[in-house]
Amino acid sequence: MSEQRETHPAAPRRRVLVTALGTAAAATVLSAGPAAARDAGGGLPGSAVILDHDVDVARATPRVVRLLAGYFRDKTARDADATMAHFARRTAYVDATLGWPFYTWQDLSDLFHQLMPTWPATARSYPTKILGDADSALVFFTDTPELFGHEIRPMGLVNFKDGRIARWVDYWDGREFTLAGIEAERTPADQFPADFKEGTVGETAAPAIKRVAASVSAAFARGDVAAVARLFTADGVLEDLTTHTKVTGHLALGSYLGRAITRLPYGPGANVRHVVGSSAGGGYEWTNPTGPVPRGAAALELDRAGLITHLTAVWDGSLLPHTALAELQSLTIES
Repeated sequence: MSEQRETHPAAPRRRVLVTALGTAAAATVLSAGPAAARDAGGGLPGSAVILDHDVDVARATPRVVRLLAGYFRDKTARDADATMAHFARRTAYVDATLGWPFYTWQDLSDLFHQLMPTWPATARSYPTKILGDADSALVFFTDTPELFGHEIRPMGLVNFKDGRIARWVDYWDGREFTLAGIEAERTPADQFPADFKEGTVGETAAPAIKRVAASVSAAFARGDVAAVARLFTADGVLEDLTTHTKVTGHLALGSYLGRAITRLPYGPGANVRHVVGSSAGGGYEWTNPTGPVPRGAAALELDRAGLITHLTAVWDGSLLPHTALAELQSLTIES
C-alpha cells in the first residue's frame, strides 16, 4: 500500500497494551461450546440468525445485514485476512472509549494479525441489533471475554463505501473493563485522539435520521424536556446503557428528564458529531466539551412518521465516580 501511514502520539503505548490484551484474552477460559458460524438467515420475525444468535434487523436493509454478518463471521473465525477484506483501502477505526485510533488499513490489519492468533476457538464477536443500510449503519454487538479479557457490548457506528467499511467507531461503557482495567488501558486525556475521521466519509445518512438526530440533540442541549418528549412516540423508550436505566412513555419521560436532563452527558453542552443510518433507524455520535464525559453515542429507532420509538445512549461511565452514577440512577425513582 502506497499511502503514507498516519500515526498518533498514543501509538507506542497502544502497541504495548495490545500485547497485554492478547495475553489476557488467551488466558480467559469459558465453558461455552463451539457454535457454527453462519451467515444471516431466517430467524424470528424481524430477525436474522447470525453466528447462531437471533439478531434484531427490523430496521436494517438486507444488504447491510449481509455485509455485517460476513464481517462478524470472519472476525469470529479469527481470519485476519478475510476480516480485512471487509474494509476499504482508505479506512479508519477508532475505539472511542480506549482512545485507540487506527487511521490506515495497514494499522488495522497489523492489529488483527497480532490479536487474532491469541484468540481461542471459543471466542465470539456477534451482532445483537442492526439499524440502517449499506451506506451507513449502527450495530450493537458483543465481544466475548476471550477476545479482550472482559465481555464488552459496544455500539458501532459504521460507514460503507462500495460495500466495504470506510469508517467504524465503537462506543461502550469503560466500566465493563473494570475501573482498574480501563484506567490502565485508556489513552491519557492529553493524548486522546480528537480526530475520529468523520470528515473522510461525509454525512451520508438519510435526511430523516439526520433531522431527528439534530432535533433531539438540540433539545437535550437546551434542556428542553417538552421538546425532547415531542420527538418520541406515546410509548417511546429512552434507555441509557451506562446507567442501566429505561424510561417508557411521555409522562414518565417528561418526569424523569425534568429531574435528570441537566446532568446527562448528552444534555447541555452536547453537539452532534456524526450521523449514520436510514429513515428507519441509525444513530449519532455526540461530543460535549463542557462536562466530564466528552463523547458518546445514541441509537435511534423511528416509526413511519419519523418519531422515536427507542433511543439508546451509551457513554464511558468510568469517567464519573460511583456517587455520580448512583445519583443519575436515583433520578429514575418517582417521588
